[in-house]
Amino acid sequence: MATGIAIRAGPGRHRVQFATAAEWVDRLADHHTSGRLQDELRRLGRYPLLKGLCCVDASHRGGEGGSMKRTRRPGPPVGMPSGFTGFRFPPEVIVLAVRWYLRYGLSYRDLEELLAERGIEVDHVTLYRWVQRFTPLLIDAARPTRHLAGDRWFVEETYVKVSGLWSYVYRAVDQHGQVIDVYVSQRRDIASARTFFTASLAVHGDPAEVITDRAPALANAIEGLTPAALHNTGQYQNNRVGCDHGRLKARLRPMRGLKTHRTASVVIRGHAFIQNLRRGHYELAVDATRVLRLATAFDELRPAI
Repeated sequence: MATGIAIRAGPGRHRVQFATAAEWVDRLADHHTSGRLQDELRRLGRYPLLKGLCCVDASHRGGEGGSMKRTRRPGPPVGMPSGFTGFRFPPEVIVLAVRWYLRYGLSYRDLEELLAERGIEVDHVTLYRWVQRFTPLLIDAARPTRHLAGDRWFVEETYVKVSGLWSYVYRAVDQHGQVIDVYVSQRRDIASARTFFTASLAVHGDPAEVITDRAPALANAIEGLTPAALHNTGQYQNNRVGCDHGRLKARLRPMRGLKTHRTASVVIRGHAFIQNLRRGHYELAVDATRVLRLATAFDELRPAI
C-alpha cells in the first residue's frame, strides 16, 4: 500500500511530495549534500523504515558504507584567569601603586603625582579602583602564609568618620603585635561585638585570655562566644591596642574622609595587612632585609593574584 509523504524543506519554501518512503530514501541518497534537506536528515529516527540509516549517506550504522565518526580534538588546557586580566597597566605598576597607598600617608592625588614623575600617567580615580579591587586579593593570597595568632588578645574599638558620621572600628592585637582582625561598624553594641568575635574566633580559634576595657558589649560577647577565656579588664592592661590605634589614625589623616563603610573597611584592613607584613607575621620575604621586606613580599604575592 503506497504511502504519501510530504516534506517542507524549510520556512517559506516549496513542498516536496513523495509517493512512497522508498522514493524518499532514493532522493535522500542522491541529495545527501543538499542544504535544504539537512533538517530532514536529522529527524530520520521519526520514521520506522529509516531508523537504522545514517544521517549522512543513508547507509546502515556499523556497516561497510557507514560514515566515519568525527572525533573532537582536545583543546589546550585552560588556566586560571589572572586578577590583572583586562587592565591596561602591567601588574608591577598596579601592585606598586597599591603598596604605596597602603604603606604611606598619601592621598590618591599625591600618588598620582608620584607616578607621573616616574612617567606613569594614571588618574586618581583609577588608583582608587585599584586599591579597592586588589587589596582584598592581596590579603587572600597571603592568608596561607600567615602566622598563628597568639593566645592573648587585646581588643578595643576606636572611632573614625565615615561620610561625616562617627563609626566604630573594632580591632584586636595579640601579645606579639599581630593585628588579628578589624571590623567597621555603624554602631557600638552587642551585635557588632559578637559579629567581630565570631569572625575572629572562626579563623584563629579560642584565646586563653582577652584583655578589654569595661565595655558591656565586649563582656557580653566574650561570655557568650568564648566563656573559657580569661576576661581581663584591669586598668592600663589594654594600652597595647590603644597605642596601635594611633598608627591607623595617622594613616587616615591625609585622606579627605571615608565615604562608605565598604571602602573604609578595605582601607583599614589593608593598613592592618601592611602592619603585619612589616612586623614579620607572614612567611613572606623571609630572606629580605627589614627595609626591603614589604616590597619583596608584594613581589612574591603578585603571581598568586
